[in-house]
Amino acid sequence: MCGAPPGRCPTLSRLGRVSTDPGPDESAIRRAGLINGFSAYLLWGVMPLLFAAAAPTGALELVSHRVIWSLVFCALLLVFTGGYARTWQILRSPRTFGLLLLASVLIAINWTTFIYGVETNQLVEISLGYYLNPLLSIGLGVVFLGEKLRPLQWTAVGFGLLAVIVVGVSLGRIPYLAFTVALSFGLYGLVKNKVGSRVGALEGMTVESLVLAVPSAIYLIVLGSLGLQTFSGLGGWHVFVIIITGPATAIPLILFSAAARRIPLSWVGMLQYLTPTLQFILGVTVLGELMSTPRWIGFFIIWIAVILLCTDLVRTSRRRP
Repeated sequence: MCGAPPGRCPTLSRLGRVSTDPGPDESAIRRAGLINGFSAYLLWGVMPLLFAAAAPTGALELVSHRVIWSLVFCALLLVFTGGYARTWQILRSPRTFGLLLLASVLIAINWTTFIYGVETNQLVEISLGYYLNPLLSIGLGVVFLGEKLRPLQWTAVGFGLLAVIVVGVSLGRIPYLAFTVALSFGLYGLVKNKVGSRVGALEGMTVESLVLAVPSAIYLIVLGSLGLQTFSGLGGWHVFVIIITGPATAIPLILFSAAARRIPLSWVGMLQYLTPTLQFILGVTVLGELMSTPRWIGFFIIWIAVILLCTDLVRTSRRRP
């Protein structure tokens, strides 16, 4: 039961939009945003398995294919949703297009770093970056969007920062992969929040893929001319894995975009802990990365922070009518 009169309860569409008969209320919108966000981070959490299966394709080649096949997938979805007119309006708006141009650069940096980490057996460090990213997202929400944090949230942030320091020290070097992942995706979330409801999730993803498609296509053409491409030389299964990176990339980003437009950025930061937890588990159990005692201590502290954030979210939800 949603608490609204019969026939007026909001529902989720396939692309993460909220539809109502006739108008949504704020709690329904935020509930939809939470569902979108949870689904996005769950998919991102298991994404390393797909990239590991794409070996020996290099990071830049795989990112380029992700862009091309994401654009193809989004273009097909636009046919069924009638979104081409809305996409054209985005391209004609200098401010909105400029924000999405910036978002596309940030997400390309994130993708490349992520895949490089998986291919070089550094998924645990990548997971550290995604643990750091929610803290950064919370900070960005406070500084740039004026969001307010409660005492329990501040306590969780403190535990999270301590955990990041402990894990970073255990690496014996600056965790550059972790910081690159955290900063690029944190800023990406901020830019998408600034775009707001002016751009639909699917249309925004289409424009971002379109922006990156030209340099991606050029890179793949050059790679092929040098005889270094791996797309067509490793069998049908490899071709399938490469192609499936398109929808596997677009779907969680569409869900994330829908979530970022419906819930506070600090909430987005809390949900993001699901992704690094899954990545950490995969790194240790599936990819066989070694864990030192300091790393275990650091991740244990991080999990305490996650529990604190979840506790605060549950308490807040219960206080709302």
